[in-house]
Amino acid sequence: MKKTNPIGIFDSGIGGLTVGHQLSKLMPNEQIVYFGDTKHLPYGDKSEEAIKSYSKKITKFLIEQECKMIVIACNTASALAFNEVKESCNKLAITLNVIDPVVAYTCKSEAKIVGVIGTKNTITSNVYDLKLRKLNPKLKTASLATPLLVPMIEEGFYEDKISSSIIANYLENKQLKDIDHLILGCTHYPLIEDDINKFYKTRVTIINSAKIVAKFVEKTLSDRNLLARDPSTKSHSFFVSDYTKSFEQSAQHFFGARINLTKIVL
Repeated sequence: MKKTNPIGIFDSGIGGLTVGHQLSKLMPNEQIVYFGDTKHLPYGDKSEEAIKSYSKKITKFLIEQECKMIVIACNTASALAFNEVKESCNKLAITLNVIDPVVAYTCKSEAKIVGVIGTKNTITSNVYDLKLRKLNPKLKTASLATPLLVPMIEEGFYEDKISSSIIANYLENKQLKDIDHLILGCTHYPLIEDDINKFYKTRVTIINSAKIVAKFVEKTLSDRNLLARDPSTKSHSFFVSDYTKSFEQSAQHFFGARINLTKIVL
C-alpha cells in the first residue's frame, strides 16, 4: 500500500456516491475508484449468498486497481459480506464497512432511543441493534425496513411530492414513534435527508452515515500514514456493471464535472 494509491468504494448503485462525495470534500488529494453494481441493484432484496458473491468479485476488481483501502459503501453488503471482503483483500488493502463507524458515533451521542431505517436485508440482519446495544446496553433501538426508498432514489425521485409521501408513510410507522435519533441505514438515504428533516421538524436528530464514514476513513489513513500529501495526478474513476443514465447524472452532480463512466462485466 502506498499513499498515492486510490481509495476503492463500492455500492449497489448511486448510494455510495454520497460517501465518495464526502471523501472528496474532506480529502481532496485522494483519488477515488468507484464501482456501482447497477446490474444487481438493489442489494436489499437479494440472497445473502448472492451479495457475498457480488462483493467478492467487486473486491477482486478493486484490488486489481491497486486500491489501498476498500470501503463497502453499502449497508446490506457491510452487514452480510464484510468478512468475505476482508478475506478477499488478503491484507492487500484496508477494509472498512459503513456500519461500525456509525455505531461508534451514535453510542457517543446523547441518543436514548435510536431508530434505524434500511433495506430488508439490513434490518433483518439486526446488525445495528446488536452492535449498538453491545457498545451501550442502555440504548433502546427501533428498526424499520423501508424497501421502496432505494428504487425511488435510483429513479431520481427525491425532494418532490412522490418522495415526501412515501417517506412520510414510513416515518409515521408506530415502530419509530418515540425515537430521538434516526440512523440512515443505507448510503442512498442522505439524498433524502432534507425530506426526512422536513418531516421531523428538528424533533429527531438525523445521523448521516456518509459524513461519519468519511471522517473515519480520514482518521484510519492518517493513523497508518497513508494519507495522500499531494493532489493526485489521476482523476476519479467510475465503473458500473450496467450503464444507467441516473448513475451518470448523479455522479456528475456529486463531483461537479463530466465523468468517465466505464462498464465492467465481472
